[in-house]
Amino acid sequence: MTTPDELVLWFENVKRGDVGRVGGKNASLGEMVAALSSSGIAVPPGFATTADAYWLYVEHNDIRQRMETLLAHWQEGRASLQETGSAIRDLFLKGTWPDRIADAITGAYRELSARAGKHEIDVAVRSSATAEDLADASFAGQQETFLNISGETELLNACRRCYASLFTDRAISYRQTKGFDHMQVALSIGVQQMVRSDLGGSGVMFSIDTETGFDKVVLINAAWGLGENVVQGIVDPDEYQVFKPLLADNGFSPIIEKRLGEKVVKMVYAKGTPPTRNVPTSKVERRAYVLSDSEILDLARWAVAIEKHYGCPMDMEWARDGETGRIFIVQARPETVQSQRTASSFQSYRIVRKGPLIAAGLAVGDAIVSGTVCLIEDARDIDKFVDGSILVTSTTDPDWVPVMKRARAIITEHGGRTSHAAIVSRELGLPAVVGTGNATEVLHTGQEVTVSCAEGDEGFVYAGEAEYEVETLDVTHLPATQTQIMLNLANPGAAFRWWRLPADGVGLARMEFIIANTIRAHPMALVGYDRLENQGAKLQIGYLTEGYEDKTEYFVDRLSRGLARLAAAAHPRPIIVRMSDFKTNEYAGLLGGAEFEPAEENPMIGFRGASRYYSERYRKGFALECRAIHRLREEMGFSNVVVMIPFCRSVEEADRVLTVMAENGLERGRNGLEVYVMCEIPSNVILADAFAERFDGFSIGSNDLTQLTLGVDRDSAELAGLFDEQDPAVKWMIHNVIDAAHAAGAKIGLCGQAPSDHPQFARFLVECGIDSISVSPDSFIAVKREVATAEGERDTVLHLHRGWESG
Repeated sequence: MTTPDELVLWFENVKRGDVGRVGGKNASLGEMVAALSSSGIAVPPGFATTADAYWLYVEHNDIRQRMETLLAHWQEGRASLQETGSAIRDLFLKGTWPDRIADAITGAYRELSARAGKHEIDVAVRSSATAEDLADASFAGQQETFLNISGETELLNACRRCYASLFTDRAISYRQTKGFDHMQVALSIGVQQMVRSDLGGSGVMFSIDTETGFDKVVLINAAWGLGENVVQGIVDPDEYQVFKPLLADNGFSPIIEKRLGEKVVKMVYAKGTPPTRNVPTSKVERRAYVLSDSEILDLARWAVAIEKHYGCPMDMEWARDGETGRIFIVQARPETVQSQRTASSFQSYRIVRKGPLIAAGLAVGDAIVSGTVCLIEDARDIDKFVDGSILVTSTTDPDWVPVMKRARAIITEHGGRTSHAAIVSRELGLPAVVGTGNATEVLHTGQEVTVSCAEGDEGFVYAGEAEYEVETLDVTHLPATQTQIMLNLANPGAAFRWWRLPADGVGLARMEFIIANTIRAHPMALVGYDRLENQGAKLQIGYLTEGYEDKTEYFVDRLSRGLARLAAAAHPRPIIVRMSDFKTNEYAGLLGGAEFEPAEENPMIGFRGASRYYSERYRKGFALECRAIHRLREEMGFSNVVVMIPFCRSVEEADRVLTVMAENGLERGRNGLEVYVMCEIPSNVILADAFAERFDGFSIGSNDLTQLTLGVDRDSAELAGLFDEQDPAVKWMIHNVIDAAHAAGAKIGLCGQAPSDHPQFARFLVECGIDSISVSPDSFIAVKREVATAEGERDTVLHLHRGWESG
């Protein structure tokens, strides 16, 4: 005989080792209540029914034998999955409660209500299978959750429906695929006090980057109202990313990403059946972030604490009560995709040739595939799906899983990175583009397209079959090198793809990529927004900067967060950020830029680099760049950021730039700030000792140095045969500036393309004793190996030479 205690357990009496009694979901909730409450992590109070209660219900209603027979008929092919699932669910739904279970549940509900000081509180009723949320399998979404349940009768009905949901078609199919014995899996029911997130907000949180497995960030999705919309992918939520290593210092705010979602609807309570409904959000809600910065940081700290306690990456759901403002963790389970990946090797995809862009959204995964579209707008038409096609639909829910398994890739109109479509695609290893906004309008069945998730955070759908390359990168047995091998990075959205490479930092981070692709507006057009004459550009800038009262804050905020993602990928190793190095014709192409840029015959050697920073034409724009770097280092905490000045023609110009930087809060040496200079002009080589007095290091830009040493326009097709970075004159320049830098005690590296293209050039740099070589990520392994070989040969020669001298 069972006792009431074996039928119902309060969360505070449950531990994570109780999965066999209360399932993974409820065991995790109990573990957090018992072990993490002292850390300030809030979990709504509640209780769980046990596996004993489930089996007692099964026995009381004589379900077991009939259930075994129905499953056997399905497995033998004598009945369909739909027929089997429907028949088993019917057995549970028509069952009656044994008095002992009903009394245990209603008694615990009355006590939970009394604890809250109310007669009958609203509760969430969640299913928790006793085999769910293991390290290599997630039962997320397989069983049902019922929200806004009030009263004993309604509660018992919801519990009955939870039992039945153990045999939804999707749950049966999932267990069969994973090899679980249906008759060995029981269901626990979690009854938890409702958080009034219908009046506040809610969402999902991961303690790891969901696409790359980068383990130093927390990813948070947020929407108004109840959290089902985020999980189901009905809304496009806000997205925040927080850098974990800098969270411990409460003085820093390492929020490296804040993306505003559309959030067009929110789920709220409703009277009757169903107990919830979706209503449109207001314009104010759509334009506002759901979480404040302090709330984002608090949630991220909770994620770190939960991950540390469980010892593995975690997938969590949170909710904020709109009445009290308090935030709660309502679910936590192990992350089951990235944590299972091998860290030693990974595939790198690179698109070579592509058709016109049709749609774009958030990238899930990092692969590229081509195929034929199969558009399914309604779940009732799932049976029309053609195996091996690219599934295009508005949203998915667990009922779509059998079709998703047969797809080549997935494209959805709605949803974020933590939506059902994203989670299942990730688990199935399928590339997906979610939240396109228009996929069902611009794509049609039978259309040939390419889905690319290999270009950063954003995923793209191109017309036709694109040409692409796939390379397997194995970092298991890479040799150690004395010469530092660093990365050239520009796209913040792709930065985390390369975290597994054992690079020594980022040798070149190009600021202009972020300005051109994310900010898109000319800095001076933001400074002088009210005086802009081009009304079209002014209108576009107004749209881009919506939500920013100060237009310049838009520039500083977007630039600092974009650079923060690059800095996070390198941390704690250095990242050398080059201040903007557009040419005037490129600046003029930015929104509003034409009003601020002079027309030049040869922009390549014109008003660019250092000369802009102290000029009245751009000085205020440069001040915005400095503000972004200051925020990055002093407010976010990325002290690994090194600043680099490009195209600095003279030592006098260097002095003027350093003065302007100091006026804007970037003083060389203060709080460890290092300032480098690009070595790309012959004067940088000739006066290297003088430049070394003003800068902490040099980075050789081989393209411009070759151009100005040989007098060859690097963009000229007619002179392409004369442009050679291995020309003796160029190599003389490089050799001499390396010697001069070392004599002055300054660091020196090279960030050009030559070592990636020409292995023998890397050998030359090693012979010169260069400190670092910075290359594109796809060249890293080849250059690393080439440098190791060159160092070995050099060291052998030196050893023989010393032996000859001593002999």
